[in-house]
Amino acid sequence: MTRFTVNNQPVEYKMDPQTPLLWALRDASNLTGTKYGCGTGQCGACTVDIDGEAVRSCQATIGAIEGTFVTTIEGLSRDRSHAVQQAFIAKNVPQCGFCIPGMIMAAAMLIKANRNPSEEDIRKTITNLCRCGVYPRIVEAVQLAARIQRGDAAIDVTADPGEARADPTPDAPVFDPRPTPPSP
Repeated sequence: MTRFTVNNQPVEYKMDPQTPLLWALRDASNLTGTKYGCGTGQCGACTVDIDGEAVRSCQATIGAIEGTFVTTIEGLSRDRSHAVQQAFIAKNVPQCGFCIPGMIMAAAMLIKANRNPSEEDIRKTITNLCRCGVYPRIVEAVQLAARIQRGDAAIDVTADPGEARADPTPDAPVFDPRPTPPSP
């Protein structure tokens, strides 16, 4: 059995100690925000915080991290109120969204260690791959997140009072699993 803390909750995995952390998180803990990308540690989609360091969870075995504190995207903030999440939304970073949890985790670890990262610091530290190519927006978002974290900037995360909140899909068909009766 392997024991450590995930998102401030003690966990005990009854899995082979050589199991990659990625699979323990996704399969045993149902924390699916941590994505499987390449499985070789190159893409960064599976990045999590282990004791304050950005780690590719596909490369860390659960046996090797016993006794540590792990934070996943789900544990960063439940309501997307973390400065990096706010900045990524404000700068329209997400496209397909697949790489975003790993990017956010890497960015959160960067601004935790460096309160005022330069563009070079960001490009050197956040080596996650994004097939949509939003790298310029990532740099802007990380710099904004650092300013928010320092208290030098703020983002109004409330909706515009005049914004209509209607159902965006009122005419979309609803899935009905019952078989359709034959026509007469």
